[in-house]
Amino acid sequence: MCRRFRDLAAHPAVLSRASAAAVAVPAGRWSDAAHQFLRRCAAAGNLHACYFLGMVRFYCVGGRATGAALLARAAAGGHAAALYALAVVQFNGSGGVKADKDPRAGVALCARAAWLGHVPALRELGHCIQDGYGARRDAATGRRFLLHAAAREFLVSSSHTHRRNGQEEEDAASRFMVEWWALAAAKTGGEGDGDADVRLCSHPRCGRRETRRHEFRRCSACGSAVYCSRECQALDWKRVHRGQCAAAASRWLAAGNAQ
Repeated sequence: MCRRFRDLAAHPAVLSRASAAAVAVPAGRWSDAAHQFLRRCAAAGNLHACYFLGMVRFYCVGGRATGAALLARAAAGGHAAALYALAVVQFNGSGGVKADKDPRAGVALCARAAWLGHVPALRELGHCIQDGYGARRDAATGRRFLLHAAAREFLVSSSHTHRRNGQEEEDAASRFMVEWWALAAAKTGGEGDGDADVRLCSHPRCGRRETRRHEFRRCSACGSAVYCSRECQALDWKRVHRGQCAAAASRWLAAGNAQ
């Protein structure tokens, strides 16, 4: 009977319906077996697994082409978090060179994810329209989208329905990446994997890492913080960077006056 249950659990029809929580493997428990499980789920058409494994492959364990293909498969199936993840890739030209940036494609992907109810994509879309990045500049419309995103975020947090529209999967993938790089730094005495020329997004809950030098946008005021998206920059500004940035500016002014 136990063997029959094991065989049933490994059936593609079952793997295709595995929940987001079932495929959210913690970084500390990553193994060949976990990787194989996610691959089987993705092969069975599980969009949660395609997104999660796509993020892991693209940003953490190598195989960016495979990771991008998995994200594209999830996005084609209407997975909101995968659509937004591909938008971030397009904004940064991740996995390629600076000339590979495609803001218009990023905005289009954000719009699709926002239409599906993805709050980070809606916030990113608002910032892009407000700044005229990848879309015609319209400050009023951009602010309206940002207010709508804030209202949606408040409703989501108050009603505990944040495990919808790809939010849970995105959180799980970000948690994996944050934990993955923290474990890598702990193993090497704080040096990560030895490539000091690429940096992590400064938003502590993001986990995305540059795929080439100077890929992410830097804070225009202090230049010390880097962000994979306008969404992460806006969230980190409200969380802590506002104070850090002011302190850095004060130090620069003091140094200038001393000279």
